[in-house]
Amino acid sequence: MIQSSQLDETRIAHLVDCFYDKVSADPLLGAVFNPVVEDWDEHKRLLTTFWCSVALRAGTYRGNPMAMHRPHPIRREHFERWLALWDETTREVLDAEAAAVMIEYAGRIGQGLQLGLGLLAQPKGTRSLGIPLVAAPSTSSSGWIPESKRADTEGQA
Repeated sequence: MIQSSQLDETRIAHLVDCFYDKVSADPLLGAVFNPVVEDWDEHKRLLTTFWCSVALRAGTYRGNPMAMHRPHPIRREHFERWLALWDETTREVLDAEAAAVMIEYAGRIGQGLQLGLGLLAQPKGTRSLGIPLVAAPSTSSSGWIPESKRADTEGQA
């Protein structure tokens, strides 16, 4: 688990406030989020609970980020811009150790959202949850081969 002793709810709230001020003013990101965020102050409070749950293991966030992002016209360039602004803002408002922790979390979350939204190709040999695929054995533990597979295995041994 990555963590910083410099992170607390007050610092995270300040980071979220500064960051989402930039998001709302950004031409690329603001065009997606300003039309759907009715109250930025309320949204920032919700996102503070999200980031405190991520970084502090506070368990205060109740929501589904994937479901909230899915209906919007979000593309890879939105994620790239979001991560660039996040990187910039964390370095402005947090010490280096805390910024590195929050940047790491954001990168992981961004990757997960992009995968879930179908904006990144699944890594080869993984399912959507990142679990490696394992080929099923051709026979059961009893040695029985289904009728539909018998022709495929005849002459092999």
